[in-house]
Parts: sequence; C-alpha cells; structure tokens
Amino acid sequence: MPTNGSRRTFVKGVGAAAGGAALAAGVPALWKPAEAAESLKIGFISPRTGPLAGFGEGDPYVLDLVRKFLAGGMSFGGTSYTFEILDRDTQSDPARASQLAKELINSNGIDFMLTTSTPETVNPVSDACEAAGVPCLSTVMPWEAWYFGRGAKPGQPSPFKWTYHFSFGVKNFLDCYVSQWKEIPNNKKVGVLYPNDADGNAIRAHLIPDLVKAGYTVIDPGPYEDGTSDYSAQIAKYKSENCEIFNTFPIPPDFATFWRQAAQQGYTKIVKIAQIAKTGLFPSNVEALGSLGYNLATAFYWHPDFPYKSSLTGVSSRELADGYEKASGKQWNQQLGASLSLFDAGFTALKNSGAPKNKAALAKALGALNTTTIVGKVDFPAGPFPNVSPTSVIGTQWVKSKAGSKFPFDVVITEHANDPKVPVSAKLVSYS
Repeated sequence: MPTNGSRRTFVKGVGAAAGGAALAAGVPALWKPAEAAESLKIGFISPRTGPLAGFGEGDPYVLDLVRKFLAGGMSFGGTSYTFEILDRDTQSDPARASQLAKELINSNGIDFMLTTSTPETVNPVSDACEAAGVPCLSTVMPWEAWYFGRGAKPGQPSPFKWTYHFSFGVKNFLDCYVSQWKEIPNNKKVGVLYPNDADGNAIRAHLIPDLVKAGYTVIDPGPYEDGTSDYSAQIAKYKSENCEIFNTFPIPPDFATFWRQAAQQGYTKIVKIAQIAKTGLFPSNVEALGSLGYNLATAFYWHPDFPYKSSLTGVSSRELADGYEKASGKQWNQQLGASLSLFDAGFTALKNSGAPKNKAALAKALGALNTTTIVGKVDFPAGPFPNVSPTSVIGTQWVKSKAGSKFPFDVVITEHANDPKVPVSAKLVSYS
C-alpha cells in the first residue's frame, strides 16, 4: 500500500510520544509529553441491503482499503490527525437515511459526511447535513435530481452552503446515448419508462426535451410508482408505436419485473437498443435476468479501464477491480471506483481547508475543490452551479463472457463521449 511522507512523519511522532510518556511518568515536572493527535470523525452512508443493495455491495472492501491506508493517521498543515470512519447502511430506505445522518451528526459528532448512491440515499442525507451545518460531499445520482430536487431554482443563487455533489447529469446521458444510438440503424422512436421519484422526474423534465431536439420521437406512458407489478399497458403502448429504442431509470427489482413481462409479451423482439440506467449497473442485477441480460446497453461512471488512480491511496482502477475480485470472489462493479472517489475528493478538501475540524473552512474548501480522483476530474469552480461538479459517463454494453471466464457477463466500452481518455473496446450490437 502506498505511504506518503506526512503519514510516515505522523507514525514516527506517535512512537516518540509513547516512549517519552513512559519516561515522563517519574519526572512529570521536568518534561511535558507531546499533545495527542486530533481525531476526525467521518460519516459514510450508503445502501448495503434492500432493493438498492447492488450499489453498496463493494463498499465494505473500499472502506477496508481506506481504513488500512489511514491506520497510521495523516498530517494536515502541521497537525496530526487520526480518523474514525462511521459507516451506515440505509437499507434502501430514505427515512432511515435521514435518521442515520441525524444520529451521526447529533450523537456521534461527525466532522464530515460522505454519502453515495441514488436520491433515496443522497438527498435525505444532504438535507440533514445542510440543516445542521455539517459539510457533506456526495456522488452517484443525476446532479439535477440532487440540485433541483432539493429546492434549488434555475436562475437563482444556490440555497446550499454545506452540501456539495459531484456526479453525472442529464447532458452526460444525452451525449452518451446519442453517440451509442447512432451505431445501430433504428427508427429513432424511444419508449421511456421513468418512475415517479426524484430520478425519474428529473430525467423526464430534462432528458426528454433534449432527445426531442436531437431528432428522436419519445413515447412516454407517464410516471409509474415504485413496486408496480403489472406493466402491460406500457408494453402495449411501446409495441403499438414500434419503439425500437427503450430507455428506463428504475430501481432494479422493477426493471426485472418489467423486462420479463416485455419478453413474455413480445416487446423485446422489437427492441434494437435497450438503454438502461440505475438498474443493470452491477453484475448481480444483470445475472438475475439470465439470457435477457445479454446486450443490454448502459452508461458506466467507472470502469477498470479508466486511466485514473486514487489520489488518496494510489491504487489504480485496474488494481481496485482485481483486488476486489480476489478478496470477494465476486465480479468487480462500478460503484467501487465511485465510493473510493468520495474519499479521494473528500481528503483533498480536508487537506486544502487548512483546518479540517473547522466546518466553515472545510465547506469553503469543498466549493473550491479542483482535483482528479479515480473516476476522473472533480471541479466545483467550473460549475454549472457552485455546489455541483458534473462527472463523465461512458457508453457500455453487457455481453456474454468469453469461454473460460469465471463470470457469465462482461461489460465492454462502446462509447467514450464524455471522456476521450477512456479507450473504446467494442461496437454496440443490437439487443434483439
């Protein structure tokens, strides 16, 4: 594991202090022991169980990696710090996410909050931190659903002082999708299935108009509620309109239900491009579909072929994926990079603040943050809003693994519209 100079200095200092304390026991008036290192408490909230569990599947590995790296402490601005990371599982419940955030703030006295994965987690945690005046950094949900979904208004100053979010946005999806869809001849008719939640409403409001401007006809049967069990009406609409492109942003269990019904009712035979988001991001989601998972197209926010390293630990994208597979026996998933990127960006802000335990200084450092993490660039001064930094997504597709692979699916990169540094490895193929 990489070790930097500040960490070595800190470890040496701790040893000297311990030895000095033993000697000083007999002559307290002649020698004053060095002050103990200050402690920083960092909250980390994500969904590890429940419908959104795929997002948190790799978090224990990432947290173990970070804790081992931080075991010796670090020095910021000449002051030594030890770190306590308090991780919590939302169980995919927004109310629980809010409760956990408040407990970490009020009962545990955290100095800094990190949170990730979907509006059901990120928004309630961010709201709790904003209300309490605790710096919070988040990722992995469309930034529009985070910014506008929490009450910000276009053309008005940002209402947020303590909360910051770096993640993909609607334009990232638009660029990626349009680039992918050009690879397969189609009738440019898109059937969309967007839920009545923060993700679905933000995508409906911002992506549909952009798709229309790009020359696509969008067939939208309207919002549906999470947990819907019968999608016959929507499927009939897509079939009658001959929608050769399908796009959706559901929670994973809902897509599994829909896609099996779509196959039973003959819609999947019409689909040339099945473009999915929020679901189908992780191997476990796709494997649950069996052969219906082959050739699903999606957009990834991290992949082992990303040319970036963790600015905190020094681990490369490929090393992170390989290490996880070796330790867990499971296939890598893209949330590994995203969760680690929170610590990359967060610790850069802690260092830049000059006073990590000063919440106002840390919030100011987050607003000025311009750094490169394992997922790529994070640049808050570039906007589009003071509390938002859009990150890239790349076009990918789930395909059948080559003979001899330990896993049934592989994910190939078909488009790098948002990040030309990422290598393209395959062409998009038709779903049906």
